[in-house]
Amino acid sequence: MKVKLEDVAKRAGVSPTTVSRVLNNRGYISDKTRQKVEQAIEDLNYYPNDIARSLFKKRTNFIGLVLPTINNPFFSELALYIENICSEMGYKVILCNSLLQMDKEKAYARMLIGHQVDGIIVCTYNRGVEAYKQPKLPIVAIDHYLSPTIPVVGSDNYTGGKMAVQHLIDRGCKSIIHINGPVELETPTQMRRKAYEDLVENPITYELIDLFDEEYEAVSIRRILKKHPEADGIFASDDLIAATCLKVANELNIRVPEQLKIVGYDGTATIKRLLPHLTTIQQPIEEIAKTSVSKLMNLIENPDCNETLETFLPIELLINETT
Repeated sequence: MKVKLEDVAKRAGVSPTTVSRVLNNRGYISDKTRQKVEQAIEDLNYYPNDIARSLFKKRTNFIGLVLPTINNPFFSELALYIENICSEMGYKVILCNSLLQMDKEKAYARMLIGHQVDGIIVCTYNRGVEAYKQPKLPIVAIDHYLSPTIPVVGSDNYTGGKMAVQHLIDRGCKSIIHINGPVELETPTQMRRKAYEDLVENPITYELIDLFDEEYEAVSIRRILKKHPEADGIFASDDLIAATCLKVANELNIRVPEQLKIVGYDGTATIKRLLPHLTTIQQPIEEIAKTSVSKLMNLIENPDCNETLETFLPIELLINETT
């Protein structure tokens, strides 16, 4: 039988109102009374009705986090930091994997709003999710332009791309290829490509349409390297693409870095552990998480505030054995 607030009040010898005040930390309660109520809660194994409490406080202390996939080291590390930061602030995170499917993301957005989350952090690339356009819903985007009024947080993609390409040039590369995701995605990460095109005289760019199909990615990169035997440098727009480039180069007996130099982008703890020899641009993932949560909390506490719409954090070039 479910324990009710009235049962706790009876056990502690106080009124239900007193129990409610202890649970919500409202008004003066003597230490003796508080201890009696807390002991009764423990004895009866009572769990407060969070929905009722949230209606009373007009706050659920839930945050929605929408990702393309938790399978990618960048997004999994980002989710880890966001969850830890929110937990320290008394918030719980509802994690949603959209897999870049529009219908799925729309359903998740409706669900999050239906659960009355206090705000949402969005890290996916889908445009046109109507639920995100609610004027009173606090939203922060990471590496994606959702609308002109929603703040975006990410790394300094242009500087990162410039550092990666310039490093390859400094290492003597004459024919550098850039491999990234779909060009039509409206995301600040496209500035990595822009930096490449600004530095390379005869740019050769390839886009991988399906970012979640490993076999497709390997087949595509194999085709690229066979088509361009003269290529001596690759700037991959993320470390997973760079990892596939390393794998395919090994299969084709292309020596790295003697014949082909490779630079990735992300620098997650997972990739650094599995591929410590990869030269990459390291994003400040923890700072991206902290900044995103801070902006979201500011929007929750101050709905009418004017948040900075674009925040791009500094990156670092990690030079290792692939260059």
